[in-house]
Amino acid sequence: MKNVKNKIAKLVCIAFLIVPTLLTAQDKEEAFKPTINWNVRAQIWLRYSDLNEGSLINNEPVSNATDITIRRLRIPITAQVTPKIYFYSILGGNNYSFKTKTFPLEVLDLYVEYTFNKAFEAGLGKSGWQGLNRWNIRSNKTLMGLDSPLFTLNTVEKNDDIGRLMGIWFKGQVGKIDYRLAFNRPLIVRNVPTGEVNFANNRPRIKTSTYVKYQFFEHESNKSAYQAGTYLQTKKVFNIGAGFQHQEKAMSDGDAQLASTNFYDMTHFAADSFLNLPLINGDAITAYLGYYDYDFGKDYIRNVGANNPTDGGGIDFNGTGVAFPMIGTGTTWYTQFGYAFKQTKVLNQPMIIQPNFAIQRSNWDALEDTMTVYDFTVNFLLNGSQSNKISIGYQHRPIFDAATLQQKDYKGMAVLQYQIAMK
Repeated sequence: MKNVKNKIAKLVCIAFLIVPTLLTAQDKEEAFKPTINWNVRAQIWLRYSDLNEGSLINNEPVSNATDITIRRLRIPITAQVTPKIYFYSILGGNNYSFKTKTFPLEVLDLYVEYTFNKAFEAGLGKSGWQGLNRWNIRSNKTLMGLDSPLFTLNTVEKNDDIGRLMGIWFKGQVGKIDYRLAFNRPLIVRNVPTGEVNFANNRPRIKTSTYVKYQFFEHESNKSAYQAGTYLQTKKVFNIGAGFQHQEKAMSDGDAQLASTNFYDMTHFAADSFLNLPLINGDAITAYLGYYDYDFGKDYIRNVGANNPTDGGGIDFNGTGVAFPMIGTGTTWYTQFGYAFKQTKVLNQPMIIQPNFAIQRSNWDALEDTMTVYDFTVNFLLNGSQSNKISIGYQHRPIFDAATLQQKDYKGMAVLQYQIAMK
């Protein structure tokens, strides 16, 4: 009986100690007012394309095309629910054109994060939180190049949803170090590889990825997965980083149900550096250099024509429309450089002008020649805002012969883009 009384006394003491703490925490939670933010943003293209030979639009041969498209539509909705809980979502879609009758809105991101402290946060849901490099998931709002880089979305629309996957991730900033570690479940692949290495139609294994960067000057926000393309004159940043991605049995050369099929792990490594430097004269430099080592398996290569105006044909290795061998097993050097002039008036309109270029130089195992593509862009930011931006871009892409796998020509694509956001 005495022991029981002692235990009860101890429980009462503990309750007296804990309850005030819980009440104080509850008061703090009640005092906190949740914040909700939203926006609507679109990128609209007017484009002229010199098409790959043999391209078709609705079964009719075409050598060039002019079109108007909505390249991207994004409706972000975010909320700081409590001081520790953050909710993030994006509705939207890509490539609304004359080939699409409807404008479907898709749930691109939807997740929740819990902040233990600045050094350790955890998230769960559908998101772009992945590792490897700075650009594998980047903010399309602050892109410096018109639409570059795309090759960093190395599994896009194969076993992911515009670069997003379901998963769990951990992130944080410790001193000058910023890190992310993600475990994602890729989407099921329905298409069956037929002889050449492609994404396997098996049970998708967990994709593990990480990216760690060292921040020499100002720290970048890690609130969102999406890295800024340029800060113009607003931020002094210099980072170096490295990362990897790995997925077991991600690739195969045949039907996963056949005993004769060979499977390949997907393993990528990357290292990069990023600089955004405001100058004393009011101008600013943005620069990037990255090295990528992709291993999808033996001689994997993929032609990609982003927002492609055609729907068939193509007699060269590139395939139809504006496609070129963008992604594959092999190595890539990628660089960007931009110069933002200080805000001035053009036609009585305050404006920042930012010319820039980008070069992707890839040594794909499947090709006989190096693949090099050039992107040139000039941004006109009205009132210096990314929410009201006009861009003129030109892409110079290589054409490869289907028989020799050697480069034989170059073709171009010119784009006038207007990026607009409600706020």
